[in-house]
Order: sequence, then structure tokens, then C-alpha cells
Amino acid sequence: MLPTIAREADAVVMIDQRKLPAEEIYVRCRTAAEVARAIRTMVIRGAPAIGVAAAMGIALGMRTSAATGTQKFAAQFYKTCELMAATRPTAVNLFWAIERMKRSFAAAASAGESVEQIKDRLDCESQAIHDEDVASCRAMGAFGADVVPPGARILTHCNAGALATAGYGTALGVIRGAVEQGKQVTVVADETRPFLQGARLTAWELMREGIQTTVITDNMAGALMHQGGIDLVVVGADRIAANGDTANKIGTYGVAVLAREHGIPFYVAAPLSTIDLDTPEGQHIPIEERSAREVTHFGGNQLTPDGAIIWNPAFDITPHRFIAGIITERGICRAPYTESLARVFSDAPVGAPH
Repeated sequence: MLPTIAREADAVVMIDQRKLPAEEIYVRCRTAAEVARAIRTMVIRGAPAIGVAAAMGIALGMRTSAATGTQKFAAQFYKTCELMAATRPTAVNLFWAIERMKRSFAAAASAGESVEQIKDRLDCESQAIHDEDVASCRAMGAFGADVVPPGARILTHCNAGALATAGYGTALGVIRGAVEQGKQVTVVADETRPFLQGARLTAWELMREGIQTTVITDNMAGALMHQGGIDLVVVGADRIAANGDTANKIGTYGVAVLAREHGIPFYVAAPLSTIDLDTPEGQHIPIEERSAREVTHFGGNQLTPDGAIIWNPAFDITPHRFIAGIITERGICRAPYTESLARVFSDAPVGAPH
């Protein structure tokens, strides 16, 4: 399975997702600022992957710090955290990872550790976030595979695969889990305008693994559902509110409405780090708006006339009533989500993979 991101002694290395599928190029970020730029410009994208990148970027930035005193080192640490937090506003995994790094730093400071000891601790914490993300995705795949019927034709929107995580994937992890159980499935990938994550990334990932994939433009999903060509929808998420409202790539809401109209189960797959119990409902989730150029141009070609007004939100909100279940590493949460999502953070299991 393709590594999305890895830490080396002097760099954070990540595959440049802007270049896929034409070129497989790896970017070496040697400073925290370079990692932040990679997140902001979508060299790396996908909520869990962004969280891992931020943690590794913080650890890298502090590893290269020349500070010898703990007070100056602490000031640099919190400034680096602010740098990462300013990159993208919607994916809560970013802020979850930053807060986890802050807790690790605070524990080290309370223990009276030296600057070098704190650097080691931050390195270990960022690697743990990476490794736990892969393990979470695999657990999600095992739980989610149970909702996939044999021979299922699965629609997904955007890319929620290995490229969007530290490895294996959330929505595509469910598909991988079903395949590992011996189920024969096929995938329909929405192209996902304007960044084309489905056409470029999802199809590329799945075809590398021999999973039959059909790419459709976003406006074809309804017609295909009407023809009986879809059995199940599985998508990822960038933030899930306490009531189950889910922020995911723009266009997900439309897919959910279409799925409800055609009686097709619509599932969300996401780790606990994507669930934000401090946000009561979807209307409180901040929605990132990106550059108009992503809409007006493709490559070097201009698609729209000069002067046209462009609206380019990166995400939309799917109301919880359209969601059949939220697949996590601890089981599948179902309505009422205010209860099941709260319970998944406790010791009480919500289910077990078969």
C-alpha cells in the first residue's frame, strides 16, 4: 500500500497529490513552514492525513530548533502550533492532532525534561499519531465490511483512501475490508469537482489494487442510481458534529439526498479524531472557501469568462437524518447520534466486527 506520509530524520516526506495520477512525485519538507505550505496547497489532503502532517510538522520544527532554554523553546513550539492551525479550518483532525502535541509538550515540561528530551517525546508522539491512524482505518474496514453486501456496487465521493490518511483509508478502508473478506465489489467514483480527487486519486488507488472502478462526473450519480446501478454509498468526513451532521467534500450533501430518494444506504466512515462533540450541529462547522482559480481554470486552461463570480466552498454539510450509520474504529454508530457518538468515546462498545 502506498505510503502517504513518513518522517525521516531531517524531513517530512509526502507524495504530491496534486501531480497524481500522471506523476508519482514525493515532496521533502525540511521545515515546519514547508509542511504548513504543503497542507495549505493540498500537496497532502484528507482530514486524517492533515492531522498526521501537522503533528509531524510540529515535531520536525522543534527538532530543528536551535533553542537551548526551555522558555524560548516553548515559545517556538506554540508559534509552530499556530502556524499549523492556520492552514485549513474545516478538518477537525488538524486541531485534534495539534492539541495532542500540546498535551505531550505540557507533560514533558511538567516532568522537567530537557529540550532534547522534549524533542524526542514530540517525535514519538507524532509517529504514534501516524501509526494509530493506520490501525484505526483497518479497524474501520473490519466494522464497515459488514454493511457491504456481496457483489455491491459502491459509490464514493472525493478520496477517503490511503492518500487521505496515514494508510489504508476510511471509506476506501471499508471497501478494502470487504475485499479482504472475499466479497466481490465494484466501485463508482464521483470525479469530485473542482479538484477531481475521485477521478485522479480514488480511481488511481483502487486500480492499483485491482478493484474494478468506474469514474463518473458528479452530475451522473442521480441517473445511475435511478437505473439501479448503485447499492451503497460510503464517504469519508472532515468533521462530524455531536448530532451526526457531517462536513465532507462539496457535493456530498447532494449525493446523500439522491441516495435517500432512491432508498440507497448512505454511510460515513471516519475515525474518532474526526468527531467533534464540542460542535453541537453542522451549522456551526466552519466551511473553508478556496481560490476561485480552482474553478476558473484546469491546468493552464481557462474554463470560465473573465469577470464571472465564483463561489468555491471546499465542503458542505450532510444532515444526520440522511446517514444510515457512522463507521468508526470502535464500531458503527447509528441514530440517535447524540447518544451513539457520545457512547463511542466511552468504554462501552457500540459493536464488534464479525
